[in-house]
Amino acid sequence: MANIQIRKYRNEDAESVKELFTLGMSEHVPSSFTHVLKQPLTQMILMCSFCALITSSKSFLLPILALTLFLAGVRQMVVYMFNKYIETCLSKDLNNIGQTYLQQKESCFWVAESEGQVVGTVACLPAENAHACLELKRMSVRRSHRGMGIAKALCRTVAEFTQERGFAAVILYTSVVQTDAQKLYEHMGYTKTREFVVPELPAKILNFTLLEYRLDLH
Repeated sequence: MANIQIRKYRNEDAESVKELFTLGMSEHVPSSFTHVLKQPLTQMILMCSFCALITSSKSFLLPILALTLFLAGVRQMVVYMFNKYIETCLSKDLNNIGQTYLQQKESCFWVAESEGQVVGTVACLPAENAHACLELKRMSVRRSHRGMGIAKALCRTVAEFTQERGFAAVILYTSVVQTDAQKLYEHMGYTKTREFVVPELPAKILNFTLLEYRLDLH
């Protein structure tokens, strides 16, 4: 953590925060695509399509071409889903971080700064679906600065903020493909409380699951 400073967000951090968030979310496209390929429905469609095409065409070329196009389509659906989520976040809370997170005493947004560069972010605000809890949001650390304890320090910052304001717990949501994040949160004392599929249609088709974690602060 040498030369790393965790401080409250300032307006001049806006573009750096948006860039960091966009890059961080885009990193999950390959693992999400792999997750989709492991789903029984995807494998069944691939197998049935391959068998049907090879039987009707009596050639390997057509089935291979068709499956290649199918896989390209699936990957584009994953990319679309992530891009849609990124666009939504950039147009909502990340479009005016000061108004969303800094105007109320129960919410805040922090950045981790190294040599004048924003290398990490985290935020929290009152949870909509959990009484007396704050929700940890927008956790991200630049790839070049991972493994330095920044994410742990950001987690502790949120926990201390939550405890100081008398809330019972911190909750957060992460996706099934973010295995490194899951390990981090479990290491910091969070407990997984439930799993659920994202309600949007593309996510339902791809069986894209979110995990809810909770850190009790009694």
